[in-house]
Amino acid sequence: MLGTLSMTLGLMLAQMPSHAEEAPKLKIATSQGDIMVEVYPDKAPKTVANFLQYVKDKHYNGTIFHRVMDGFMVQGGGFTSDMNQKATRDPIPLEAKNGLKNDRGTIAMARTNNPNSATAQFFINVVDNAALNAPSPDGYGYAVFGKVVSGMETIDKIRTTATGNKGMFQNVPVTPILINSATLAK
Repeated sequence: MLGTLSMTLGLMLAQMPSHAEEAPKLKIATSQGDIMVEVYPDKAPKTVANFLQYVKDKHYNGTIFHRVMDGFMVQGGGFTSDMNQKATRDPIPLEAKNGLKNDRGTIAMARTNNPNSATAQFFINVVDNAALNAPSPDGYGYAVFGKVVSGMETIDKIRTTATGNKGMFQNVPVTPILINSATLAK
């Protein structure tokens, strides 16, 4: 009986989809090194579709990590090295209540005070940021849609870079950290 139960459980687990099997992977090549990210369309379908469309459109190529806060996150995907904001498509609905947490190494969408305002900018958590999980900090949270599967050493280089103010912008790397390309991994 126990053997049959164990075999049945094993078969059920083998048939269950896992993130690793179906999760698209992307390579983000930066001036500090490469980052490999996997995204979870099963948890955040609109967010992942939006991000993948920006990748397909080569939107991220030539943008920078424009906001770097050690002990919090690194943010990119919206500005060129001269701090000009790139044009975006319409905002997407927030998918923060998807069970994914803002833990170290996860990737989430940046947004304004409007919970449904995310467009192209994303951030990678450099620590566990439980305060960003839905419903915190403002009743809505921030939508995690994937995680870094290799290249956290690159993120750690970025998070410790010297930053300063550039015009009205704060926490901008003194030496621009370029996103050379973002591509779907083969």
